[in-house]
Amino acid sequence: MPMTSPCLWFDRQAQQAAEFYVSVFPRSRIKTVTHYGPGGHMPEGTVLTVDFELDGRSYTALNGGTHFRFSPAVSLVIHCASQDEVDHYWQRLSADTECEQCGWLVDRYGLSWQVVPTVLMEMLQHPDGARRRRVTAALLAMKKLDVAGLQRAFDAS
Repeated sequence: MPMTSPCLWFDRQAQQAAEFYVSVFPRSRIKTVTHYGPGGHMPEGTVLTVDFELDGRSYTALNGGTHFRFSPAVSLVIHCASQDEVDHYWQRLSADTECEQCGWLVDRYGLSWQVVPTVLMEMLQHPDGARRRRVTAALLAMKKLDVAGLQRAFDAS
């Protein structure tokens, strides 16, 4: 079965972004770096692509110029097992407090991330509609997700 992996378009920050992301996630590494040759879209020797892994998943960062920008229409989701993990990724990645909402953040490169505790999906799939509604209401009032607050909403009667 074919595998898919995201290619992230940067102006000229592909290598810096990949190095930053690798510093944030465990079991991560830069795999290869390619450069523009003569007659390319950017000056010869400029980084073209950086292939890297975040916790074993493959990504490519591409220096393609100013033609495209990230938007919240596409985000990368981090599934966190605990509040400590949520806090770690939130603290390391969030760079624009105006863009924080419902577990979503934007990093210094403009890439959107969702930092989500795994227990949230269990709560939102619970058969009790009242519990789901309370959790959703709590979620919508949060920036960084608070596992204890979500749990309180889920358990309320």
